[in-house]
Amino acid sequence: MKAIMVMYDSLNRHMLPNYGCDWTLAPNFQRLGERAVTFDNHYVGSMPCMPARRELHTGRHNFLHRSWGPFEPFDDSTFSILKDNGVYTHLASDHYHYWEDGGATYHHRYSSWQNVRGQEGDAWKGEVVDPDIPEHLGRINRQDWINRKYMREEKLTPQARTFAAGLEFLETNSAADNWYLQIETFDPHEPFFTLKQWKNRYNYDWNGPHFDWPKYERVTEDPDAVEYLRYQYAALLTQCDHYLGTVLDFMDAHDMWRDTMLLVVTDHGFLLGEHDWWGKVRMPWYNETAHIPFFVWDPRVGVAGARRRSLTTTIDIGPTLLDHFGLTPPADMDGKPLAATIREDAKVREAAIYGMFGAHVNITDGRHVYMRGPVGDNAPLNHYTLMPTHMRSPFSVRELAEMQWHAPLAFTKGCPVMRIPSTGLGRLVEAFETRLFDLATDPGQTNPIDDGDVEARMIAALQGALASHAAPPEQYQRLGLAAP
Repeated sequence: MKAIMVMYDSLNRHMLPNYGCDWTLAPNFQRLGERAVTFDNHYVGSMPCMPARRELHTGRHNFLHRSWGPFEPFDDSTFSILKDNGVYTHLASDHYHYWEDGGATYHHRYSSWQNVRGQEGDAWKGEVVDPDIPEHLGRINRQDWINRKYMREEKLTPQARTFAAGLEFLETNSAADNWYLQIETFDPHEPFFTLKQWKNRYNYDWNGPHFDWPKYERVTEDPDAVEYLRYQYAALLTQCDHYLGTVLDFMDAHDMWRDTMLLVVTDHGFLLGEHDWWGKVRMPWYNETAHIPFFVWDPRVGVAGARRRSLTTTIDIGPTLLDHFGLTPPADMDGKPLAATIREDAKVREAAIYGMFGAHVNITDGRHVYMRGPVGDNAPLNHYTLMPTHMRSPFSVRELAEMQWHAPLAFTKGCPVMRIPSTGLGRLVEAFETRLFDLATDPGQTNPIDDGDVEARMIAALQGALASHAAPPEQYQRLGLAAP
């Protein structure tokens, strides 16, 4: 058996024609919908980037115990398990966080990997003299502005090079058996950088300053600027659609649909002015960021062009891959294999929990979304880890001075862990109010409801989910919930 996963970063469900968008140009996503099963209730688990990737590996939530950080010594990795059982695994990616301090242990879990440089602020090309920065809205990063000078042709852009690397693997290995390929592009993550050929697909007039990278802040730009940035995102989405088409073309040309699983996934979405916010992290995880697209072709099942309503989440992806290759997910994986869901919409859970470390703990049953905010000063809150590393640096000496050893957690395989008090989350508190939404009457989540019966039911579901995912006791305390 074989499997391909095409993974995007910040791919918005509500901007795809498969989910009702009528103005973006994405014919290959529509073509994918005809060849695969489309999931209508697929949610994130832990956000943002590297927490989501830890979930791909471990099939277990990250955000209840730790923030952004590396693969842990006690973690199970889907891709190591495949490799150890004779399945060759390869990663081709331009997601530069894999090569920073806080993500630098994930790519070693694969049999081989290819690192494509140049996305966002990747410290790639060295120029001592500062570049000329144009008048702009939002952000411009010095390093990003330098990097762009080296990608003025389509074939030189990171996404094009990433898919070329993936197709090279397919050309070399398509006739072999027992392999997994992960083609993972940072796009359509901001900055929404594309070349003119993609922007011209939309022909949106703009006479204002440079703007393709919003700050993670409240929207203060005028409506024309908001609309312009959405078109910038759409142009990058259309580039993503084009390269997805190259994978579909290869599968067609080599008759790979008969024995090759295809998964198309993302880590989370991105707010493009909805709820008067840009981006993610600073604000609640509304459905624009938390309710994400997911497509699967499973040759064992053979179902194409169908939709599934069952509630699924990122932690299900690893177990689904292991099951495809005839392997049993380890006991510490909480996600569920989805073959029966793909075949007949079999339910794997009543509710899905998701969130970001130190922010809301959210739960949905597919109709209601309950965002439980912390009470008081968002404390106590601790990291439980043996790899005390932030995105781009180790934990500081000041942070580690407060570290205490803690008894093994349920999933640490007998290893004690560091318990390190969390600091620096105060800037998020402005958006931490507890909220309850009814998606049946308010799909845009613009009007929180006050319904004691529904809230009581969602609280009970949340308490059960916290217990089943081995949440530390202080999570109940910071959320003002009774512990089991």
